[in-house]
Amino acid sequence: MTHQLISLASEQGFQCLAITSQVRSFLRQHGGREGAVVVSSQHTTTAVIINEMEERLLLDIEHWLSQIAPAAAPWKHNDVHLRPNIPADEPRNAHAHLQALLLGNQVIVNVSKGELVLGTYQDVILVELDGPRQRQVSLQWLSS
Repeated sequence: MTHQLISLASEQGFQCLAITSQVRSFLRQHGGREGAVVVSSQHTTTAVIINEMEERLLLDIEHWLSQIAPAAAPWKHNDVHLRPNIPADEPRNAHAHLQALLLGNQVIVNVSKGELVLGTYQDVILVELDGPRQRQVSLQWLSS
């Protein structure tokens, strides 16, 4: 098995970053003909999904997530003053943690004949929910 971390920088509070090209590059360097690549976020306020990188769909995803877990709701995690050993500048980001739970932090992409098995409109996407920040994604090759 082979592992690699890739680094990305988000520029907005909510942002979808297509990482399919980085996953393909990893596969070319470290993968084989048959198996899978596990793609995992290293953060609790990001998610990894497979979906379409279409601008209006991404707006819908952001809107949907903000309805389910709005930033302005009175989340207990945001009561920073009640949490021990938390710095005063700790972000109030409970909504991002909850939204990440909905989407998940890992996907597995099958590989056949040395190629990622993705549909026509599918991309592997890192979803930033608490940016802008520097982020890391773990790539793990699994051979069959």
